[in-house]
Amino acid sequence: MSEEEYEYEEEYGYEYDEDEEVEYYAVRPNKSQQKRDMAALFALGEELSGLPEAQLKTFELPENLHKAIVQVAGMPPKGARKRQLKFIAGQLHKIDIEPIQEGLARIKSKSAHAVREHHIIERWRDRLIAEGNEALAELLDEQPQADRQQLRQLLRNAQKEAAAGKPPRSSRLLYRYLKEVFEFEDYKSADDEPVDDEPDSDL
Repeated sequence: MSEEEYEYEEEYGYEYDEDEEVEYYAVRPNKSQQKRDMAALFALGEELSGLPEAQLKTFELPENLHKAIVQVAGMPPKGARKRQLKFIAGQLHKIDIEPIQEGLARIKSKSAHAVREHHIIERWRDRLIAEGNEALAELLDEQPQADRQQLRQLLRNAQKEAAAGKPPRSSRLLYRYLKEVFEFEDYKSADDEPVDDEPDSDL
């Protein structure tokens, strides 16, 4: 839908007369609704500006819109940024935003799965270090494809490391191996952004 067509729909309604002819009539614009719509587009532009460049490219936005979003991402939160976001909202107003909203929903879903996966692996890592062989036996029952010998070695090193108060190098290696064991294939795809092995603050 062109901008002119959109404006026409905003300003006019229609109904059928007795002869089944279309009869147009003027409609007073709902300014409150217009403000809400623009605020939503403003927020959408801000959300797009927070995406990595690789993800932003997947939306295949018009060149001027893509460029504006990349520019606003590096702007400080001042007047110029607000003006740029208003421009972006205006450009979004001219295109169909439903595919963009659907794409953002998919990205959020993948991020939620990544957080869930991290917490599962983190809990197993902590249980293994704290409970030793008991937790290891339970893990191997659940994940029989795991290499028992490698897990035992990684676990033994991580426990020694924790007891000595050393930097958690072996704990990191154990986390990475557990990540390979669990795989989580249901949530992986070729275009997924790489997720850090583990936030340093959790070690």
